[in-house]
Amino acid sequence: MSIKLKNEKDLEMLRVSGKILAQTLKTLEEKAQVGTKLSELEDLAKKLIKESGAKPSFLGYKPEGAKKGYPAAICASVNEKIVHGIPDDYILKNGDILKIDLGVNYKNYFTDSAITVPIGRVSSQAEKLIQITKDALNSAIKICTAGNRLGDIGFVVEKTVKSAGFSVAKGLTGHGVGFEIHEDPTIYNYGDKGTGMILEPGMVLAIEPMVAIGSGDIKQLADDSFVMKDGSLSAHFEHTIAIVSKSVEILTEL
Repeated sequence: MSIKLKNEKDLEMLRVSGKILAQTLKTLEEKAQVGTKLSELEDLAKKLIKESGAKPSFLGYKPEGAKKGYPAAICASVNEKIVHGIPDDYILKNGDILKIDLGVNYKNYFTDSAITVPIGRVSSQAEKLIQITKDALNSAIKICTAGNRLGDIGFVVEKTVKSAGFSVAKGLTGHGVGFEIHEDPTIYNYGDKGTGMILEPGMVLAIEPMVAIGSGDIKQLADDSFVMKDGSLSAHFEHTIAIVSKSVEILTEL
C-alpha cells in the first residue's frame, strides 16, 4: 500500500478544487426538485465546473476492471440505487431520495463529495436514513486526527448506522484522493477500534458512508450502477478531508 502524503502547496490546490466541488453540489441540490430530469443536473454540473476552470473527474474515468469509461460528470442514484447511477431522462418525483456524487479535477488536484437530497416530501423513515448517514459521516470526520487509526473510521460509521437499525452497504468503500481519483488507502465503513494504519498529517481521504434501510446487500446492474438487493432505500454522504497537524480540515464544504 502506497500512501501519497500532501504538502501545504498541494492542500492549497485541493482547497480550490474542493470549493469548486462544494459550490457545484450546492447548486445541483437547489436544482434537484420534483419535475427535474437527472440529465438536466448532469448538464448543469458540466457547465458550472467548466466555468470554474476545472474538469469533472468522473467523466471518462475507467477504473481497473471496468469495460468502459464512465459516461457522465455526476453519479445520480435514486432510491434503492445507491451509487454510480447514470444521469438519464428519469424525472424526479415527490418522495424520491437522490444521491449526487461528484468529483472535480482542478489542475490535476482531485476532490470527491456526495450528498443525498430529499425530493418534495419524503417519508419519516427516509428522513431518518438521510440524517443518520450524515451523522455517520460527521462522526467519522471528527476522529480523523493524527494518531488515530484507519479502523476507527469504520468503527464509528458502523456504530452510528447500526444504532439506528440501518445497515452499511456491503462492499462499497471510501478511499484516498488528491493526486488521483482513487488512491490508497481503502476506507471501509466498518472496522475495529484501534486497528489499521495510523492516520498522519498529509493524508487526504474521501470518507463516504453508504447506508440502507434493509440488509445492506448490493448487486451490480448491467450499467455498472449498484442497487440494494432487497430494493430498500439508501443514502450516501461524502467529504474529502485533510489530516493536518492537530486537526482535520474538510476540503469539500463551503
